Amino acid sequence: MKKYPTKIKLILHFLEGSKRFFALSMLFAVLASLLDMVNPRIISFVVDSVIGDKASSLPAAVNRFIERFGGIPALREHPFLIAFGTCGIGLLAALFRYFFRTGNARGAETFVRRMRDELFAHIMYLPYKWHGENSTGDIIQRCTSDVQTIKRFVSEQLVQLFRTVIMIVLAVYFMARIHFRVMLGSALMIPVIVIFSLIFHVKIGEAFEKADVEEGVLSSIVQENLTGVRVVRAFGREVFERGRFEKQNEYYTGFWIDLMRIGSVYWSFADVLIGLQVLFILILGSNACIRGTLTAGGFIAMLSYNMMLMWPVRQLGRVISEMSKAGISIERLRYIMNSDLEEDREGAGEMPAGDIVFENVSYTYPGGTGPVLRSINLTIPKGSTLGILGSTGSGKSTLMYLLLRLYELDPGNGRISVGGVDIQDIRRESLREKIGTVLQEPYLFSRTLAENIGMAGQSVEMKDIQEAARIASIDDAIESFTNGYRTFVGERGVTLSGGQKQRTAIAQMLIRKPPVMVFDDSLSAVDAETDMKIRHAIRENTGESTVILIAHRITTIMNADHIIVLDQGKIREQGTHEELMEQGGLYRKIYDLQTAGVDVTASTYS
Repeated sequence: MKKYPTKIKLILHFLEGSKRFFALSMLFAVLASLLDMVNPRIISFVVDSVIGDKASSLPAAVNRFIERFGGIPALREHPFLIAFGTCGIGLLAALFRYFFRTGNARGAETFVRRMRDELFAHIMYLPYKWHGENSTGDIIQRCTSDVQTIKRFVSEQLVQLFRTVIMIVLAVYFMARIHFRVMLGSALMIPVIVIFSLIFHVKIGEAFEKADVEEGVLSSIVQENLTGVRVVRAFGREVFERGRFEKQNEYYTGFWIDLMRIGSVYWSFADVLIGLQVLFILILGSNACIRGTLTAGGFIAMLSYNMMLMWPVRQLGRVISEMSKAGISIERLRYIMNSDLEEDREGAGEMPAGDIVFENVSYTYPGGTGPVLRSINLTIPKGSTLGILGSTGSGKSTLMYLLLRLYELDPGNGRISVGGVDIQDIRRESLREKIGTVLQEPYLFSRTLAENIGMAGQSVEMKDIQEAARIASIDDAIESFTNGYRTFVGERGVTLSGGQKQRTAIAQMLIRKPPVMVFDDSLSAVDAETDMKIRHAIRENTGESTVILIAHRITTIMNADHIIVLDQGKIREQGTHEELMEQGGLYRKIYDLQTAGVDVTASTYS
């Protein structure tokens, strides 16, 4: 995987495809700036040579061009020629600015599009563990606010920095041609402003980093409350959540107030320095005029050039200050882009058909106090049905996440194989394509029911969607909706009941007809009758598929070919339903309680 050791390396990577647009815009910016420098020279020439009687200070080539049209006397008789020339230069400069802005805008949008594409593609292939360690709100904030901060810096501040440097170089050059000592009075203030800006650069950077982090926390609170709005409403926690948001918002606002306070101090002092620069020009220029070393036209031109310098120099300080903000944002994106992707071993191949075998598998969550799974040895024959019963935290879901390589086994903690091949030697894409999973908490996208069911398959037709819905026993519910399969599902399936979401997720998995099917407590929200109907339909339609049923309800797994009971990460009991009943252990206890009508789940037994 490509790494980005520095911020510049990352920016250059994102700039691929947009460099030519920025290069062209810079060229037109230079041409426009060059034309802007011509007008003060024209004013100086008019005051000194057209109105006055001094010799022309224009370049020899320009003087020869003027002589072809009658020279200075002709300009005195037809002053509108000067006006036309000035307007022509202005129009040409405006045309160059137009090309500069369009090129810069094209480059900026190409740049930000690549940033978004690269970030999204990278995040999609980051390990499951990484997503568990980083909040969704913070990731979204990095991919939106930080991306915009970098875009503004590259397309506005960085471009402005280039233009400012060009303006300063050209202005200093033209001023030096008129009067070197007066030019020094103006130019000496530039490094003072730059040094002053660098001092504030550090302070602004520290303040912005804190504000940026707290914005991520605020985004997380908003994201959690919007996606969990039904839970908030159900428990009447609106006031509490509002208070939590307002507290964080006030905390976040405080950082921005501090940042603005630092910025206000900077801009105030920058205005003082700019005022001193103008004062130096007035004093030095007036003194030079009195001594006769500077003409009136030259003095006016010097003032014009100085006025042109004021805003760019001030912007130079702002750009240096903004660099700190952009630097923080780039670093936050660099963290994402440098995070290790899921990568397959060299030579990893397709998942073969065959038995699934867990050999002495143990697993501990990163930072966990103890193992979740302890020496699991289990063989799931091809085409069989395995039932898994266990209390909350016993490791049922972890077992399946390890099989899918959403979690990775550390060396020395056992081996998982399919058809005799270690899953480490199977491509993740092939593994997850051939092991269909209905997760414990089904997630539906903001699309139609048909799109949600069909999204897992390829070249899916409507009849396939309807067949999968029939097996999952969701077809009757869908047809009862006004728009049927075109019914739009709200975010995370909010418009559906818990049982409808689970059955839609089951249909979504079934449409792929994978050789291995995992149902991770995915029938918990349906009634017993529907549960039985779904299990019967799956058994008749899955053919030779291996089926793994994880459940708290014994009736869901009692017809499985083999059943294991997990407790504290270990297999405590295993066998068929009849064998486990004869053992009279934990399984029998739960069965007796559930068949007696006691509302008990596996999480309540001991």
